[in-house]
Amino acid sequence: MNSSLAGNQSGRPFCLLAISYLETINFCLLEVVVIVFLMVLIISGNIIVIFVFHCAPLLNHHTTSYFIQTMAYADLLVGVSCLVPSLSLLHYPIVLSESLVCQIFGYVVSVLKSVSMASLACISIDRYIAITKPLTYNTLVTPWRLRICILIIWLYSCLVFLPSFHWGKPGYHGDVFQWCANSWNTDPYFTLFIVVMLYAPAAFIVCFTYFNIFRICQQHTKEINERRVRFSSQDGETGEAQPCPDKRYAMVLFRITSVFYILWLPYIIYFLLESSNVYSNRVASFLTTWLAISNSFCNCVIYSLSNSVFQKGLKRLSGAICASCARQRVAKDSSTSRSKRSSNGCHV
Repeated sequence: MNSSLAGNQSGRPFCLLAISYLETINFCLLEVVVIVFLMVLIISGNIIVIFVFHCAPLLNHHTTSYFIQTMAYADLLVGVSCLVPSLSLLHYPIVLSESLVCQIFGYVVSVLKSVSMASLACISIDRYIAITKPLTYNTLVTPWRLRICILIIWLYSCLVFLPSFHWGKPGYHGDVFQWCANSWNTDPYFTLFIVVMLYAPAAFIVCFTYFNIFRICQQHTKEINERRVRFSSQDGETGEAQPCPDKRYAMVLFRITSVFYILWLPYIIYFLLESSNVYSNRVASFLTTWLAISNSFCNCVIYSLSNSVFQKGLKRLSGAICASCARQRVAKDSSTSRSKRSSNGCHV
């Protein structure tokens, strides 16, 4: 297993995308560029999301904001953890052994992405309850129950991937390390365990809830439009079709969920193929892994482009930053002018 990921030859650095490297470069340039670029995007994007949620109180009126902020913090930690493979590819000396660093990094990133996947499933359940039981929603979904649910998500994610230290590789997050590529093999039974305990239930919940959400919204829209047509015909007015008010917000969350699974599908397929010893490729390992990790930035883009309240909060945050910069500039100019006046006074 992992024979195609064979190690370092001719004394050259171990690079998954070893494509025409110059002899003067002793590190994996292309891999470093990709990982550092994603790291900067993920960290900056999620920091903006977290600050916007603090600057826009209206965003916190939705119970889904608890899960979205949880995803933002998890994605932020994914971006921070990308510093580890970056340093490894740059041959920066690491105190711990490569095998231990590889296992810890693979475990941490797997847990963080599991938190995102479980949060998306909980968001879909939350929206399903809001639409199917609107009268009892506030009594069923309370802040302390949401906090307990988030705590359970983190604990469950940590426990699901804990056997990876003895059972096998949880994924391909660590293949930038030579030990991960050559010595840390996947186990088909552990892969089946992850699929049964995480991937399959999360995908089933998302498909079931959003299918019913849009079906119910379609029924509500049809009923509302029929009533409007009936009353408008009595008053001699033409009725216009009105969409379900919950459908717009559900569409935002559905886009986030869809992009998540689209970006993670190649990774999951490759994970299953390599685990079953059907297909193993160094380039596919790297591309599918970091394509999946790029989702940590896509969540920020989708939410900022789709949610009007978030856009208002982003404008408020940018306005506050610009105002702060303007105050600092004015203070700097005034201090400069005072210093000039004082220096002129000394020469009089």
